[in-house]
Amino acid sequence: MNPARCRILAVGKVRRGWIQDGIDLYLKRLPGLTISELRDSNPDKEADAIRAALRPDETLIALMEQGDTLASIPFARRLEQFGNQRLAFVIGGADGLTAELKAQAQWRLSLSPMTFPHELARLMLVEQLFRAQAIVQGSPYHRA
Repeated sequence: MNPARCRILAVGKVRRGWIQDGIDLYLKRLPGLTISELRDSNPDKEADAIRAALRPDETLIALMEQGDTLASIPFARRLEQFGNQRLAFVIGGADGLTAELKAQAQWRLSLSPMTFPHELARLMLVEQLFRAQAIVQGSPYHRA
């Protein structure tokens, strides 16, 4: 997994300092991974903003409640299957993603069957991306 080929498109801003501190920690460990924040609005406007922000060469991965729920090792292996593709992980706003955007996604992913604030989901995603990289590289960070 190459973090420079991954991007997170997230609706809304991180308002809690401790969450931003955690995100910043993992961003330092994942050089090249970027997060683009999009303005929160209603789901249709957010979907338009997400589509406008997506690059033509990016594979859309939608984070959603009804997506695949994977343990860390299968998550890392799934990321490996994308090879050198550019990946765009999309975290919608409080009302989630539109049905059309979910249908466009090449992969629908759930971080947990539980519901979390969107800014916490962002932190959880960057940590899991770091963990996936550690798994692929055989690093001791992941001790399963």
